[in-house]
Amino acid sequence: MTTCSIKNSKFRLARVAAAALVMTVAATSYAAPSAEELAKLGLEGTELTPAGAIRAGNAEGTIPEWKNEPVQVPANFKSGTFHTDPFATDKVLFTINGSNYEEYADKLTEGQKSMFKTYPDYYMNVYQTRRSAVFKPYIYKAALENAPRAEVAVTPEGVVGFKNAVISWAFPIPKDGNEALMNQVTRPIQPWMDSWDNAAAVTTTGKYVVNKLSVQQHWKWSEPTNTIENFNPGVDSMFYYQTITAPAKIAGQVVLANDPVHFMDKFRSAWVYSPGQRRVKRAPQIVYDNPLSASDGLATTDQKFGFNGPNDRFNWKLLGRREIYIPYNAYKLNSGDIKVSEMITEDARLNQDLARYELHRVWVVEGTLREGTSHDYGRRVFYLDEDSWWITLMDGYDRRDASWRLQELHSIMWYDVGFLGSTLETFYDMQAGRMLAILLDNEDTAPDFSIRLNDDYFTASSIRRRGTR
Repeated sequence: MTTCSIKNSKFRLARVAAAALVMTVAATSYAAPSAEELAKLGLEGTELTPAGAIRAGNAEGTIPEWKNEPVQVPANFKSGTFHTDPFATDKVLFTINGSNYEEYADKLTEGQKSMFKTYPDYYMNVYQTRRSAVFKPYIYKAALENAPRAEVAVTPEGVVGFKNAVISWAFPIPKDGNEALMNQVTRPIQPWMDSWDNAAAVTTTGKYVVNKLSVQQHWKWSEPTNTIENFNPGVDSMFYYQTITAPAKIAGQVVLANDPVHFMDKFRSAWVYSPGQRRVKRAPQIVYDNPLSASDGLATTDQKFGFNGPNDRFNWKLLGRREIYIPYNAYKLNSGDIKVSEMITEDARLNQDLARYELHRVWVVEGTLREGTSHDYGRRVFYLDEDSWWITLMDGYDRRDASWRLQELHSIMWYDVGFLGSTLETFYDMQAGRMLAILLDNEDTAPDFSIRLNDDYFTASSIRRRGTR
């Protein structure tokens, strides 16, 4: 997360002009989906859903057909509370463990297989597959309108962006890694949220301190009033305000980040506030592989939400679609009835009895470090749910191309608002024998989607007004 270090207006104009030129070139060479391909997309009765997912189940019957039927809100759910599990009666179908994981190797990622090799007692409970990612009609309408007109573009610096898309997935029929990556960027996102993104960096002996992070977010991308004419993805429209409230020695620290949807025209604007210094400072370092807040170096800034921020450090390749056991419908982990101490084991890992894995089709996108750039990861492989384009897993490799980290995004469908989101993200560093867990809100309050704030809340002057020692 950073701001452009532009020293004079001539350089700024040159950069914008260069970006515009590249977009023009990209537009002339762009291969739009054919009429036959577009005809495969539709809300009902077509081969592909508006997200580009295969509507039909698999031949074995272990992945069901996608149906345009939203998850029914459980009768005992109360708005503003943790989401009641609509699949609470589902039973474990089978367990993958250290003694049998090779039997399922074709449906595991390399990072998952490394977990079984690193931790012989590691296991995954597999449940019935529920294709619960069903969004509101306007989300699918936008995707179908984006499909024939969206175009990918790349700046001279290697930043991948897009144009002529709004609200929803830009490229339901992706042709390459850049378009697939842009589907992750343009996935439907809940516009407003006030939540606890608490983090615990767990030592090898299972010890940890919970850092409490109060976060307010406004992500304008998927608001239903957006149109191609009134929404510019190149200006700030994704706002993030984070305040550490505990432990006491770091309480009061603030991180503010304002992002465009794509970074072709500008980078992240970020600020930090330290109560000890009582100063608000620009924070160009909050980007790429700078350590994620309260992570103790176990995750990079651009790993939160699966991936965020500028994407120019990697070359992106689409490796196709696979069937993989992924974390999904993680309502057990979402429960406010469990404590953090029940979620994190003495073995410095997540309590796998609370995790739910299902077989889903995923898009596989590989990012390889670009020559002349730097990043902690030499290679990273993302597994994106075909029904939502949310990243579910990431295999991270070090600069020697050795398996290093596995990231899991345990998601749920927020059925009351019609959006999918993470209820827990775990980061396993297999070389260090440690884990980071974030979004640990179970002992606080559930995400609040009713919050509304003025734009000036997400400004540096707001930090100064609200900052306390």
